Amino acid sequence: MMNRVRKQNDENQGKWIGVGGHLEEDESPEECIRREVLEETGARLTQWKLRGILTFILPDWGNEMTFLYTGKAEGDIREECDEGILQWIPKERIMDLPLWEGDRVFLPLLQTREDCFSLKLVYEKGGRFVRYSLDGQAECAAPGCDHEGTEH
Repeated sequence: MMNRVRKQNDENQGKWIGVGGHLEEDESPEECIRREVLEETGARLTQWKLRGILTFILPDWGNEMTFLYTGKAEGDIREECDEGILQWIPKERIMDLPLWEGDRVFLPLLQTREDCFSLKLVYEKGGRFVRYSLDGQAECAAPGCDHEGTEH
């Protein structure tokens, strides 16, 4: 995980997030994740799997779509990069970190689902998380969902 404390005017300032970034011209999502992991951590991905497609509705910053991967890497992980401080965090402690509220929805899915999921995360102006929908099902109010028969 990366504690975003290095960049100026960073919408992720002070939050813990996974490594990653934006596609460069003519780049596939798989090429992007391999490049971003290498640039940010110094490690080379040797295996990767698409785990989720995240659609962020962000009135303050513009909507975006994210491809969520898990993988295995080799090489030494550096502790710092231009964007923040890198640290291995035990899975059971991740939810105790300062995270985006939408991350609190998709991170558990990585532990409970093997398939690739689609998750829509809706924020309002000011960055408050308001609702989400999983795999095109009915929207759930944040932070929890009480839809019967719906797995999340």
